[in-house]
Amino acid sequence: MAEPTPSLATLLSLDRRQPTPLYRQICDRFRAAIDKGLLKPGERVASARSLAGELGVARGTVELAYTELSGQGYLMARGQAGTTVSLTLPPRALARGGAAPAPPPSMPALMPVGEPAPLQLGLPALDAFPRKLWARLVARRARSLSLAHLNYGDPAGYAPLREAIAAHLLVARGVACSPAQVFVTAGHRASLGLVASTLLSPGDRVWVEEPGFPPTNDVLKSSGQRLVPVPVDGEGLSVSDGRRRAPTARLAVVTPSHQAPLGHAMSMARRLELLDWAQSARAWVMEDDYDGEYRYSGHPLPALKSLDRRERVVYAGTFSKVLCPGLALAYLVVPAPLIERFARATARASNGPPQFTQAVVCDFMREGHFARHIKKMRLLYARRRALLAGELLRTFGAAVDIELQSGGMHLIARFDGLGSDLALDQRAKAAGLRCSALSERYVAAPRREGLLMSFTNVPSLQVAQSLAERLRCAFAAC
Repeated sequence: MAEPTPSLATLLSLDRRQPTPLYRQICDRFRAAIDKGLLKPGERVASARSLAGELGVARGTVELAYTELSGQGYLMARGQAGTTVSLTLPPRALARGGAAPAPPPSMPALMPVGEPAPLQLGLPALDAFPRKLWARLVARRARSLSLAHLNYGDPAGYAPLREAIAAHLLVARGVACSPAQVFVTAGHRASLGLVASTLLSPGDRVWVEEPGFPPTNDVLKSSGQRLVPVPVDGEGLSVSDGRRRAPTARLAVVTPSHQAPLGHAMSMARRLELLDWAQSARAWVMEDDYDGEYRYSGHPLPALKSLDRRERVVYAGTFSKVLCPGLALAYLVVPAPLIERFARATARASNGPPQFTQAVVCDFMREGHFARHIKKMRLLYARRRALLAGELLRTFGAAVDIELQSGGMHLIARFDGLGSDLALDQRAKAAGLRCSALSERYVAAPRREGLLMSFTNVPSLQVAQSLAERLRCAFAAC
């Protein structure tokens, strides 16, 4: 589409006598123009350089406004195609513009959808996903579809993919397993739900890490289990505390390679202690190895499952953090004696994830793209982490303390004297930034504070600078 007419500059005219920062005035005027339908979904807006010249402001001011509007869902950056009004506008804009009614208050979104919000946790670098390669693999697989591919598949997963996963785990994570032990699922929640329905009964006690991963707690509670929060320290989950609180628990869910959210790796002593408890209590351990591939100093730690000589560990992996969450694919590696139980449980639960998607992932792994992608992401994330951490330190100075662990996909920032992490989290969200308060990850007191921030989708120094400045303004209410 053509660039917008000069009358837009009149619509966006700024009042330098107001105390409101100029970039916020630009945001307000853009939102008003979109809400009133003066700017339509898909319409291209002026480049930052062009608009800055028309308004007589610094280019960085317009870029800061564009970044905030993109985070709020009003604008969408499309690379060489420029910046356009989002095709999926926020509910308020849709309701005012008459394009679609806002969703009813009784149906809140359970998780963010669409383009990633700045600093949003749990997402890999979506801009670095090999889309062209993926498109070729999808097209090739589509051309070779047979009648068998159109029929129901094995609920336990596409057999060649199970073989590829087993081969990858042996090389990359030190987990020796047969393809029959691998069960492909529709994501972490599906994996945990399968474990709970297969191994647990309603009312069973389950150790969960404190602080931990809220979706894990939600799934277990909905399955009727009783949660036993077990403190985490620098060596990982405290097994001795778990023994005191619930010695006869039936399951422990842990993230030993990179504890979610504190980032600590479980020490070897704790790993062996946990396995000893599981054996003596006849309990199970579910190892959530959600981002064990991403370690920035030294080699990736071997999985807890690699130490499991007594067949007490169920290993859980996911493609959401390595490739993209849109695939909705994860997997379990179950102890050999449990293969039949899990096979029956999967057959009762569903027909399994789409066979076509599994086949494409299998091709991606078998042709070596998966291992190369992980290596590429490890280097990329190390750079992006340094960019975000460096700009936070430059912007906030002594007022921020940044905790960097040896691995993972997020950092923890603690801001001295600026308010509680809950208050800072709310201010950041109001500015279109999706941090997460660490204190919300606890089930009980005492709670540590801090803001969890993902660096995976911080592609450049310019974006890191913009995000740090937006946080500064949000916290200062400027």
